[in-house]
Amino acid sequence: MSFSNSPKSERIPKQVKPRYLEVVGLTDAVCHKYLNEEYAQMARKLAARLARKRPSPLLRGRPEIWACGIVYAIGTVNFLFDKSFEPYLSAKELCDAFGVSKSSGANKASQIRKMFGMYQMAPQWTLPSLQESNPLIWMLKVNGMIVDIRYMPREMQEIAYEKGLIPYIPADRDREE
Repeated sequence: MSFSNSPKSERIPKQVKPRYLEVVGLTDAVCHKYLNEEYAQMARKLAARLARKRPSPLLRGRPEIWACGIVYAIGTVNFLFDKSFEPYLSAKELCDAFGVSKSSGANKASQIRKMFGMYQMAPQWTLPSLQESNPLIWMLKVNGMIVDIRYMPREMQEIAYEKGLIPYIPADRDREE
């Protein structure tokens, strides 16, 4: 049985750390004021990925625009701008919270999404509260076939979980409820 993927470390290169901390300070402040802790954590993860790129794009441009672009990109993946989802914030309100123009925030978010292949419901960038309802998280290639791991034997779920391919073992979550 063969699975693919694994999570990366959150280490930040020394030369980029001051800018990373500046950007994360901004994302944390806006996320805690207008969104939630899930958005703050996901923003830190994305900022860390940007900090580890060589050369790090965080070192060029205004930190406010990077911070806005990071949250905007994550918001796009997780339907932040859709009124039927909670939390909800318009793109303009998000950009205003960072003190940047909507076009600057949207352009930076677009660059970030392209860098990391982000799209709506991208499993790696889905907020924990939306993971259960995101079918893309649970579809895995097992021995060359795409399967919904939630309907596979527990042993296969455990392997997928240990490899970091799924956020939790579905059978355990079902028992807790």
